[in-house]
Amino acid sequence: MVVELWETLKETITAYTGLSPAAFFTVLALAFAVYQVVSGFFVSPEEHRPRSTEDYPQPEPLPPPVQLGEITEEELKQYDGSDSKKPLLMAIKGQIYDVSQSRMFYGPGGPYALFAGKDASRALAKMSFEESDLTGDISGLGPFELDALQDWEYKFMSKYVKVGTIQKSDVEGKESADAEPSTNTGEEEASEVTQGETSKSVEEEKKEETTEKKDAANGDAAKED
Repeated sequence: MVVELWETLKETITAYTGLSPAAFFTVLALAFAVYQVVSGFFVSPEEHRPRSTEDYPQPEPLPPPVQLGEITEEELKQYDGSDSKKPLLMAIKGQIYDVSQSRMFYGPGGPYALFAGKDASRALAKMSFEESDLTGDISGLGPFELDALQDWEYKFMSKYVKVGTIQKSDVEGKESADAEPSTNTGEEEASEVTQGETSKSVEEEKKEETTEKKDAANGDAAKED
């Protein structure tokens, strides 16, 4: 089939051009080369210049991290990446870091997007994506989980800028305040018990001395009789 097509093509070339197939393809190649040379004189050099990186849109530089100081967990939720004008923040063990440079990971649509705007200490320690683990409470974690959390903290400290801390809730503050008076009360009670025992021992010693004196006086009286 291919041989028949080639024979038909040669006959057609010879019939219409009067040239042999070899001469026809040679002329065709020369004509293409002449076209390339001539067209180069009429085309601006800018069109043949390779595009540099300056021709492509460059991403806007990230603004410098802003120090927030101490904020609540509710305020931290405003920096979960939903507002592109605000920095992307995340906390570990109460320390807040600016992770805007890793928006592809922690921003909307990223694999760790649910950690943004939260203290995800427990979730990172357990490598959990459960909603219940998105908290800074790390009580009850095992040694391996605490080591994993420590590794995450070292990574964040070396890569991202710390911009604030999470404010402790009023409940935690009250618990710590209540714990202190209870300790003092225990010490006061122990002191009162010790003082009471001391006063009792002094009174007993006085009673014994009084009794001895009375006995001695009675004995002297008996002798005189």
